Amino acid sequence: MRALRHCRRAGPSGRNPPWSPRKKLAAFTAWAKTHITGDEKGQAQIFLDRLFIAFGHAGSLDVGGEPEFRVRKATEDGGGTSFADYVWKPVVLIEMKKRGAVLSKHYRQAFDYWTRLVPGRPRYVILCNFDEFHVYDFETQMDSPVGIAKLDTLAEHYGPLNFLFPGQPKPVFDNDRVAVTREAADCLATCFRKFRKRSEQTTDNLDLFLPHMAESGLS
Repeated sequence: MRALRHCRRAGPSGRNPPWSPRKKLAAFTAWAKTHITGDEKGQAQIFLDRLFIAFGHAGSLDVGGEPEFRVRKATEDGGGTSFADYVWKPVVLIEMKKRGAVLSKHYRQAFDYWTRLVPGRPRYVILCNFDEFHVYDFETQMDSPVGIAKLDTLAEHYGPLNFLFPGQPKPVFDNDRVAVTREAADCLATCFRKFRKRSEQTTDNLDLFLPHMAESGLS
């Protein structure tokens, strides 16, 4: 069905910045490959500062973000203070890990930090090991990142980090289950309306519509 094929081609939309970011992002990737070894303690902040410059800002501090942001631990966790690598309220919390670290193993730490960052809790959370950026949106999807960007291909695939650009354009995620479910429901409704119009059938003939969806791979 033409409508179904169109729906499958359509992807999540997002506004791009008014200038082309690819040259700056490619330069950042080249710089990181030359100068960054992946030392979490010694290189995290300079890496993030250059990342923000590549995304069109004067630097990571200039946007109002704060490195080594103090996070009060819950009483049941022993109290005290932890330090999140970078917090820019209300946009993003970034937690850096050494190169080669399995980012999924640090999910709980990032989530715990995020829950304590009130008021003005950041919308997005990034776990980064200098090679990959795992982006979480805990308001909509808890168990897995909504998008992943990689240093090697950042100049071409920066959509998951769109919100780092000035003005915070809408990010483009490749694993946003809420958006995918919503798009699938919209596509299904569109296909059904077109099916009814073309076949001049009523909703009583839903039993004819569903086999068409099964053949098309939606049902």
